[in-house]
Amino acid sequence: MKLSNFNFELPKELLAEYPAENRDESKLMVIHRDTGKIEHKMFKDLINYFDEGDVMVLNNTKVFPARLYGNKEKTGARIEVFLLRELNQEQRLWDVLVDPARKIRIGNKLYFGEDESLVAEVIDNTTSRGRTLRFLYDGSYTDFRRKLRQLGETPLPKYIKRDVEPEDEERYQTIYAKYEGAVAAPTAGLHFSKHLLKRLEIKGVDFAEVTLHVGLGTFNPVEVEDLSKHKMDSEELVIDEKATEVVNNAKQSKRRICAVGTTVMRGLESAVSSEHTLNTFEGWTNKFIFPPYDFSIANCMITNFHLPKSTLLMMVSAFIGHDLMKKAYKQAILEQYRFYSYGDAMLII
Repeated sequence: MKLSNFNFELPKELLAEYPAENRDESKLMVIHRDTGKIEHKMFKDLINYFDEGDVMVLNNTKVFPARLYGNKEKTGARIEVFLLRELNQEQRLWDVLVDPARKIRIGNKLYFGEDESLVAEVIDNTTSRGRTLRFLYDGSYTDFRRKLRQLGETPLPKYIKRDVEPEDEERYQTIYAKYEGAVAAPTAGLHFSKHLLKRLEIKGVDFAEVTLHVGLGTFNPVEVEDLSKHKMDSEELVIDEKATEVVNNAKQSKRRICAVGTTVMRGLESAVSSEHTLNTFEGWTNKFIFPPYDFSIANCMITNFHLPKSTLLMMVSAFIGHDLMKKAYKQAILEQYRFYSYGDAMLII
């Protein structure tokens, strides 16, 4: 499989700028892997495809307001700073992306907030846009994190051209988000409402939770024609004993195990034992799934509609087969499904 196999024409108007009014009322395409049949439903119809004892695996990561705007000392130039990951809590060191990057050199200081109460010094260049910053702040670590949250805004993906609105803080977050650490939402989970989760629970569907802190690497374009040469960024992953127990019991009973999102699927496939069961895991994963690939844990998946040439599209292709993926995407464009983070969903069974 080559990169060019994953290119297609995506009409600009199908990129969703806003989410559906109600979480569980976005459109849902249901794809049957065994027959190739495709159905068009609403997300809340999902409940009809699951029975007692089936398992849904959720990613409970929480998005933090990772996008800050500061001013460069002396010139006052406005600089966007995107927080990627904390490197050292004590020294308040962070990996960040800066824009425009050409203006930001080692030794420069950036000032944040109207009162300039938060200052950062550039101490290293990591990539063309990447920098390491040391934040200078008078106050405890808790106060510092509170300050970052207060100054930061919801990190909507760059393709959304509008300004961030107050509603985004809630909508660009799953309702079961628990552990802060992601700079992008695990978007398949955005479609679940409290009501739908409750109905699934009443029906006897079990839930397992994993934590995979989504990094911007998920959206990094693939720039090599030979997919085996693409390197994924590492993301932090935690799978505890409770989750492995729920998943392995369902696997033993030959139940449906549904990965809610590509991040969950990557997480599960990063922790497979030699017996093809799920292991506990605490660490980092840079797992890249592209065709051909044998999946060990989940036999069902919920995901959004992805961009051409993206690693997410490659995983979907590996899961449902390349021809069926192409057929589904052709239909999605024809039926005006909405793409990407705030878009519609697909259930693959």
